[in-house]
Amino acid sequence: MKFDLQYTDPNSKARAGVITTDHGTIETPIFMPVGTLGSVKGVHTRELRDDIKAQIILGNTYHLYLRPGLDVLRKAGGLHKFNGWDRPILTDSGGFQVFSLSGQRKLTEEGCIFRSHIDGSKHIFTPENVVDTQRIIGADIIMALDECTPGTADYNYAKKSLDMTLRWLDRGLKHFDETEPLYGYSQTFFPIVQGCTYKDLREKAAETVASKNREGYAIGGLAVGEPAEVMYEMIEVVNKILPTDKPRYLMGVGTPTNLLEAIERGVDMFDCVMPTRNGRNGWLFTANGTMNMKNQKWKDDFTPLDPESDCFVDQVYTKAYLRHLFVSDELLAMQIASIHNLAFYLRLVKMARQHIIAGDFSTWKAEMVKKLSVRL
Repeated sequence: MKFDLQYTDPNSKARAGVITTDHGTIETPIFMPVGTLGSVKGVHTRELRDDIKAQIILGNTYHLYLRPGLDVLRKAGGLHKFNGWDRPILTDSGGFQVFSLSGQRKLTEEGCIFRSHIDGSKHIFTPENVVDTQRIIGADIIMALDECTPGTADYNYAKKSLDMTLRWLDRGLKHFDETEPLYGYSQTFFPIVQGCTYKDLREKAAETVASKNREGYAIGGLAVGEPAEVMYEMIEVVNKILPTDKPRYLMGVGTPTNLLEAIERGVDMFDCVMPTRNGRNGWLFTANGTMNMKNQKWKDDFTPLDPESDCFVDQVYTKAYLRHLFVSDELLAMQIASIHNLAFYLRLVKMARQHIIAGDFSTWKAEMVKKLSVRL
């Protein structure tokens, strides 16, 4: 993988660049739709490519490991061939999902022993076998196994967790460097910066992972219960240390405002379930604020969903029609809303890139954040 940093905003840390992988290029800053089980919920590959204009999607190692399982994925030739997506894919290590299994997992130096949420069967994730699993999935960018500590963790727990995550990183890197991709194209391994909300731990983590000289880096363990301002502070702490010539991926974040604030602080890549999850519940994001499509006020509104968008669903369907679908419990409502929200997220980061290149990102961002906070 290669990263070319092309522009930096003169009044902030916002950056525009290009990531090149064997499955295509990615213009940054970028948002990655989440395809947990190899599928972005309710969205066809054609819509992802042509309407949403996604350049890269994300898959989840934990869920794909359990279903459809590694045997099926290997026989298919990897996730790209299994789901028909021919552009880049990123997989997380499954650590967040495993450590969310309260009462069903046990953490050891070797790895994490857990029970499947599907059938209760017992499994273990280690720094080495999550590399093997992601080799079989075949993602272009894969993640190190880490422990994602809650934002409210005390210092001693956070320090102990980080130390183990860094020991796991060394093991994962060693195994990655000793193994080869399975499907004839290259894969890239991103270390993850943890450290909870403690500045010295974040600094230690960032310095340690930066010393590994990898092609890119992830920032994990944020947006997990801490206030947004604390999250932004931790991003600033980490990005002062991570190399400027490598992409930075903020994991699992977040709202449109979160994206713009993080871009301003030098983040390049994002993923989050929010656009599809909120969409399935009737909430639409727009450049002028959010809309609850179940509200009575849209009953007689026959204007397009979003006149500013060139996405198919935004031009064809009206607010009144989408409200009708939601109050009627029609499945199409969730599909339309998910496509709309994902298209908006991709359009938002594209606009951010354009303003970075133009040199007026900070001014545009301040105006946009005000609009995004409005409830229409």
